[in-house]
Amino acid sequence: MMNQINVVPYIDVMLVLLVIFMVAPQATPTGSIELPSVGQSSQTPASPIEVIVMADGKLALRDRDKGAAEKTVTRDTLIAGIREMQGTDQTRAVVVAGDKAARYEDILKVMDMLQGNAITRIGLLVQSGKPSTPAQR
Repeated sequence: MMNQINVVPYIDVMLVLLVIFMVAPQATPTGSIELPSVGQSSQTPASPIEVIVMADGKLALRDRDKGAAEKTVTRDTLIAGIREMQGTDQTRAVVVAGDKAARYEDILKVMDMLQGNAITRIGLLVQSGKPSTPAQR
């Protein structure tokens, strides 16, 4: 007769432990705390300043808070125009809106110029639509 280890009791113990560990977390009461409430801000956040890169590489600025009119600027006057539109809120975001036909290099130069002049909140403005498949490109 060969000596064999009977594993059935070990399996029973493991199943009991599994059930205990599954039920125990549900039985512990969670601490309830009362969170403080806050009112809504009376100020609406300022919309971002738009830097528009046109297909021919020319630049324009738009401040939607003061109307939708575009102001044509050069690369030399871009930062001064943004600072003027930011006013006292130097943390106001700036988004770059590149024309579909604009060169990628022109858009990157504008973003690099913004970043180099300590404008940290920079984004890209895109038009949402359904994603294109590789066959449509």
